[in-house]
Amino acid sequence: MLKIIPLGGLGEIGLNMMVVEYEETIFIIDAGLMFPEDYMLGVDIVIPDMEYLRENRDKVKAIILTHAHEDHIGAITYLLREISVPVYATAFTLRLVKNKLQEFDLHNNALLKQVSPGESITIGHFSIEFIRVSHSTVDGVALAIQTPVGLIIHTGDFKINHCFEESNITDISRFARLGEEGVLALLSDSTNVEREGYTDSDQKVGEALATVVSESDGRVIVALFASNIFRIQQIINIAINTRRKVVFNGRSIEQTVVAARELGYITYPDSLIIDVKKVNSFQDSEVLIITTGSQGEPMSALARMATGFHKQVNIRKGDSVILSSKSIPGNEKAISNIINNLYRRGARVVYDKIAPVHVSGHACQEELKLMISLTRPKYFIPIHGEYRHLVTHARLAEKLGIPRKNVILAEDGNVVSFEKGHPETEQVDTIVDKPGNKCKFLNKNRDLNNKIDKKDNKVVSKVEQIEKIVDEIVVGKISGSVNSGRILIDGKGIGDVGRSVLKERRNLSEDGLVVVSMIIDEETGIVLYGPELISKGFVFGAETGYLVDDAQCVILEIVEEIEVGAESRVDQIRSRLQKALKQYFFFTIRRRPVIVPIIIEV
Repeated sequence: MLKIIPLGGLGEIGLNMMVVEYEETIFIIDAGLMFPEDYMLGVDIVIPDMEYLRENRDKVKAIILTHAHEDHIGAITYLLREISVPVYATAFTLRLVKNKLQEFDLHNNALLKQVSPGESITIGHFSIEFIRVSHSTVDGVALAIQTPVGLIIHTGDFKINHCFEESNITDISRFARLGEEGVLALLSDSTNVEREGYTDSDQKVGEALATVVSESDGRVIVALFASNIFRIQQIINIAINTRRKVVFNGRSIEQTVVAARELGYITYPDSLIIDVKKVNSFQDSEVLIITTGSQGEPMSALARMATGFHKQVNIRKGDSVILSSKSIPGNEKAISNIINNLYRRGARVVYDKIAPVHVSGHACQEELKLMISLTRPKYFIPIHGEYRHLVTHARLAEKLGIPRKNVILAEDGNVVSFEKGHPETEQVDTIVDKPGNKCKFLNKNRDLNNKIDKKDNKVVSKVEQIEKIVDEIVVGKISGSVNSGRILIDGKGIGDVGRSVLKERRNLSEDGLVVVSMIIDEETGIVLYGPELISKGFVFGAETGYLVDDAQCVILEIVEEIEVGAESRVDQIRSRLQKALKQYFFFTIRRRPVIVPIIIEV
């Protein structure tokens, strides 16, 4: 039985990780992260739950990365801490992975293996071919996985474009040839399935960027994703044509450009680049800054420029700021705040709602249809997207002729299995009365029925043919589930922030904190000090001063009610005090602050 198990990426944007398993061999496709949602207060990043991989670590033989985006490689360091296996990736992806491993001091132990589009590798029972696909970063690949039960295609993130850069074109001819050979299942990117038509061309973006830069008399500041190498090269070319110097600002931009230049994906003369510290030595019309911060990150270079806290570059009147990226879901408010701050400082701001300065790296509906038509899979599994994206993509596949029973709508943790020779829903009966009689073939599967020549009286031969046909059938279905979920990374803590901690943080953020402190005489039970109430985020103002007096009375009544010498008297006081104060504050002002009692016996 072949098993495909998504541990992340099916039901959310990001967190992409998929397990492919056959007998004693497992390999992992991608190890991505996602950024925290609004309710995950204080959380830095989110990674997939890797419990299933820990339980089956002896079976895991390799990790394969499709491209260099954080939602596909961001959890690699955490995965390699758990399981030490070879990592296969293309040159640019591998270079960024090396940078990550160095930060976590894992680079000496990791076995990194570079592959190229068109190349194939063998991992246990699997033969895996890497197919070039176009995306919003370079060196992206899809996977054609030859398994013991059939060919599986995993598209990775892709779009089908017409680009003059050969290294950035999806190899549709290879997908077509694989479709002719026969594809058991297609796992296809669903991120942009709600958008009709085709993805706009990168050339159109280049023209829009060139127009904005040529019309600007002051400094031009372009914020984008550091991994968008093709876009960075476009901007460099525009800077050369408009006789501007280029500044790379932001650690991720600087690291990525160095890696891409060494690999030949970015080219420019050394004289073009100036250090950010020297930016004020040039005329505003001579400067173009490529920076991070397109998602409104509070500590990013662009955010510091917009708030006046950047050491070298502060936004001023006459500057043109271009946000050349798509907003990640959940970042809309932060991006809006950045834009407002930029306008307040007198900048001209250009973003995708004003001009076509960004194009998606994900296929729209017509491209997704083309991928299905080229590969002609028996089974279809939508991947990469929220549940609504998966459902929409599934319906799209049905419209293209894939039977509904062959469209598998899976979510994180589901086990999608493909098994040969066991068609549970397609019963085969062969009735042989006497030698020479015709074989009666009763089957719900018309394909099998059509393959039987009923004029042939060689019954035994026909039975053998039927058995052979049945053995060639591969049935795909969701056959169970495994543990999956999200692990929250908070500082150096991995998974130590759970629902209860998030609930406490939410309560603190909404209702504040009240600390009650007092000292009690152990022998007499008399309160020697306090009760004193200190609040944070729950203000006892002059107009509500009575609250403190009344709350103290509530506390003293509880102390008097519990007899001196009672077992665990302090614990009883603490427990009843928390409950009583919560009820009191809710009754008086409809708020439920977190109550922290500090009671000392002397």
